[in-house]
Amino acid sequence: MEWWQVLISVLGGLILLWLALIVVLFWISRGQAEKIKLVDALRLGPDVVRLTRRLATGPTIPRGVRIWLLVLLVYLLIPIDLIPDFIPVIGYADDAIVVALVLRFATRHAGADALDRHWPGTPQGLNALRTLVGLVDEQGAKTQP
Repeated sequence: MEWWQVLISVLGGLILLWLALIVVLFWISRGQAEKIKLVDALRLGPDVVRLTRRLATGPTIPRGVRIWLLVLLVYLLIPIDLIPDFIPVIGYADDAIVVALVLRFATRHAGADALDRHWPGTPQGLNALRTLVGLVDEQGAKTQP
């Protein structure tokens, strides 16, 4: 396999994961009073990547959280998956599920204040992420995952 084929495969996988994240976000927000805007949902993917990097390298983040984020990165980079990526739709579902679970674990164990401190995006994007991972919002109410 040539290097450009690997690059296209990785980029395609990231785009599919991003789209899966957007679909899940809209599905979760359907029962909430404040709906997620498409612009915020589209920005969420790159912001989550930057957040993951910041959390993984943050010296104030617990070591266990940083280790899980690095394990996630290794899992996404190795070519072996639970379900092969060439299987349509569900081939990338295992990656999306693993990303969601590790992100939920990391944001809950790092804490809301660490999430606020390291979030690179807009406040609306932060609220969308809080909705996804089930963290408490600014008013102290538990958001529904």
